[in-house]
Amino acid sequence: MHKVGDSKFTLVAVTAIRAREINEYYNGLGSGHGALIPPQVTSLSNKSLSLAMEELYQGKLEFHRPTPEELEGERLQAEALEQARQDANSDLDAFTDALRDA
Repeated sequence: MHKVGDSKFTLVAVTAIRAREINEYYNGLGSGHGALIPPQVTSLSNKSLSLAMEELYQGKLEFHRPTPEELEGERLQAEALEQARQDANSDLDAFTDALRDA
């Protein structure tokens, strides 16, 4: 995991993503979404971006920058899933064609 201080772009991107997560947490209260993480700081501000920035300032935000190998692995996995989906559709098409021809 990396700290978020290596570039301004990273700082903005990570805090914006976390602010969206905080918004989703507050919007999802009572709806049964248990996977959302509540704000990790106590603050007088009720604004999600301010909460995310405070989490960053207190060192509670970290991120993982994927390596080229990890990115390639994700790409290959996505290709395999797409190929499996196409194969399943092809099998279904052959089945429906056989039914139609019968």
